[in-house]
Amino acid sequence: MAEKVERIGLDTLKAPRGSTHPPKRKGRGPGSGHGKTSGHGHKGQKARTGGHVRPGFEGGQMPLIRRVPKRGFTNPFKVDAQAVNLEALKAFAGREVTAASLAEAGIARAGEPVKLLGDGDAPQGMVVRGLKVSATARAKIEAAGGRIEE
Repeated sequence: MAEKVERIGLDTLKAPRGSTHPPKRKGRGPGSGHGKTSGHGHKGQKARTGGHVRPGFEGGQMPLIRRVPKRGFTNPFKVDAQAVNLEALKAFAGREVTAASLAEAGIARAGEPVKLLGDGDAPQGMVVRGLKVSATARAKIEAAGGRIEE
């Protein structure tokens, strides 16, 4: 005969013994151990109602964020191109190189701009279409009999 197994659900879970503690009952008289000042100590800003300091407040001293000089500008619309060196394009000799063909070959991620850099030797007769190309890479591709189409 099968033994009945109690199902466990979120409604039946219990915390392990000793892991939960009763809440501190502050301001309930001297016998509670948390009476009078209710854990706030005596006087001062932190003892007051609403007595907190905002983030970055340094007690009236000129805050660090205002002491450090601010310079420059960060363009929120900047899109960084993936760098691909010529040495990675050995399989593209005599073929067309596009962002889609690089993604298909596993050299670059799909859907992101690509820039060819001039590290390594350019394959023979390669046609580059729709990619950004560095000046060094451009010179090497054209020297190897390839061409670049914008």
